[in-house]
Amino acid sequence: MTMLPKPRPGAKKLGLVVDLDTCVGCHACAVNCKEWNTGGQAGILPDYDKYGANPDGVWFNRIHSYETEGEGCSRTVNVPRSCMHCEDALCVTVCPTGASYKRAEDGIVLIDTDICIGCKLCSWACPYGARELDEVEGVMRKCTLCVDRIYDEKLPPAEREPACVATCPSRARHFGDLADPQSKVSRLVAERGGVDLLAELGFRPTNKYLPPRRATIPAEPPKARTSGGFGAALLGLLDRALSR
Repeated sequence: MTMLPKPRPGAKKLGLVVDLDTCVGCHACAVNCKEWNTGGQAGILPDYDKYGANPDGVWFNRIHSYETEGEGCSRTVNVPRSCMHCEDALCVTVCPTGASYKRAEDGIVLIDTDICIGCKLCSWACPYGARELDEVEGVMRKCTLCVDRIYDEKLPPAEREPACVATCPSRARHFGDLADPQSKVSRLVAERGGVDLLAELGFRPTNKYLPPRRATIPAEPPKARTSGGFGAALLGLLDRALSR
């Protein structure tokens, strides 16, 4: 059994904060994650039957979309899912070889594929479905928080963030030190009431989700414009052109 590291004073707690209010479910994070990690430290992330009837593969990020109802309207909520880098990571403590481990200096959970035997115990223990078997190499794979990117001193400081964060077109993903109460991610969690996924299980995930804001439904339709001039004429022209 692998032991979790003892907390160190001043240690970082690196993780993601995902804004469910602005995520549009475009899958850009998943695609760029796979592109970066396939060419980086994690090695090739294989695909299976990619042109067949049941295509699948190893993905560190997956996005789930849900239709919800309430407050007189429905809305689509997109929920990206990856490794939560839990503080009480059961995937680490069930590993029989020590291949799955949590770093004391920044809290990132990683897999040493040189000693992983692909037994799947970690995937069965993970309640978030964040670990996948690489059927080609016979080892487990998971999100690394792009550890080879965030510590790369050859990159400008502004680019030292996970690939999923860098590529998000709606800026729904944020990365930082959640142990620092003054960091951007900590302030977002405090201001927006960030929550843990499946908090009742007690694994204390580092990654947080910002819940969708309440929908604002106007009591009555907006009134027609009454002002004239060139601006109103231009808007009218555009409205007629787009209505065809």
